[in-house]
Amino acid sequence: MFDELDTQASNTREAALFEQFSQRLDSAVTNCSGLAKHLEGHAIDAITDRSALQQLPVLRKSALMQAQQDFPPFGGFVDEKALGGCRVFMSPGPVWEPQLVGSDPWQSARALAAAGVQPGQRLHNALSYHLTPGGFILDEGARALGCVVFPAGAGGTEVQVQAIRHLQSQVYVGTPDYLQVILDKAAEEGQPIESITRALVSGGALFPAMRAKYLEQGIHCQQCYATADLGVIAYETATDDVIHPGMIVSEGLIVEILIPGTGTPVTPGDVGEVVVTRLESGYPLLRFATGDLSAQILEPSPCGRTQMRLAGWMGRADQRAKVRGMFIDPHQLENLPKAFPELERWRVVIARSNNSDTMQLQVSLKSTVNIAADNYAGFESRLADALKQATQLKGSASIVDTLPNDGVVIDDQRNYETD
Repeated sequence: MFDELDTQASNTREAALFEQFSQRLDSAVTNCSGLAKHLEGHAIDAITDRSALQQLPVLRKSALMQAQQDFPPFGGFVDEKALGGCRVFMSPGPVWEPQLVGSDPWQSARALAAAGVQPGQRLHNALSYHLTPGGFILDEGARALGCVVFPAGAGGTEVQVQAIRHLQSQVYVGTPDYLQVILDKAAEEGQPIESITRALVSGGALFPAMRAKYLEQGIHCQQCYATADLGVIAYETATDDVIHPGMIVSEGLIVEILIPGTGTPVTPGDVGEVVVTRLESGYPLLRFATGDLSAQILEPSPCGRTQMRLAGWMGRADQRAKVRGMFIDPHQLENLPKAFPELERWRVVIARSNNSDTMQLQVSLKSTVNIAADNYAGFESRLADALKQATQLKGSASIVDTLPNDGVVIDDQRNYETD
């Protein structure tokens, strides 16, 4: 266990979550004009439990993004006086997020410890330190745990392999599929990496086949569910390296499972949208809708932790999707018909190939458009360039005969049960 909070009585934890909640919320509203406007007309002086909390409105990322555009940089949802000495990040959308004050502000140390990471171990962090907070989320927690961190960042596989060999790092953190890229590169060079025995991954799905392959290579791999806005929301646990189903919710977070697009809870155990409340003074997020689907596991965890359990990431409540650790959103593609008036319909198809995410922009053309077959390749190349510019991710493009008129912009075809 990380500390005594892991095994406290559930009713004690619930009482602590709502202790002086209304007073803390009142202070947050005073310092955050955007939050005050969001809650205008709602009673905030008697929030003593979840049923009272459910009377308040859900905050959706689209609304937060609009507020940030109207009143930059944070839309009035951040107490900027509390940010001295902290970092600010820009995630795809764009969404601007501040780093909170204090040690391990995104609560990743507990997840690392649950994955078997020990103080003093050398940790190779292959999450991006550029623009988004991904690298810092695990970096701060690892250093709080007492690890020695190598901030590798994303890309440059040959250099990453050299660094792991030289430092003999025992722990990898990063996206699930990039670890295999590193291992394959080292094997190609005739010097397989054997020092890494633990991994905590995030930013994408850890498919069963992928986890099994890592275990065959001597690496025990667990995953955590984290977002740029909230940090680590939940994480896997194990007993004697036997991983338990589902994930444990991080301490201090109030997690609800709601009927997607509403503020209404699902029947306990049913699948719904993950909505999180983190009433931190500098950046309070109240009933923040993640857009992710999950369900509560009602049975207690075999590991002995008493926090709420989630069934893990089960897809998106909207059409946003995470590809190679980065979200893509339908609105990022809204300018395509202006740049390419030849298009009739279009969609981004996400799939898996060779243990990696793939992304292809599929388009159908208006019947009046006459593009010679020998010009298709050039047109598709321009489309692929536009896709990269819009999403900051590489993908291909393909002209197809027809696409259904179903409103789908992002078609995630990955099979999270078998891939």
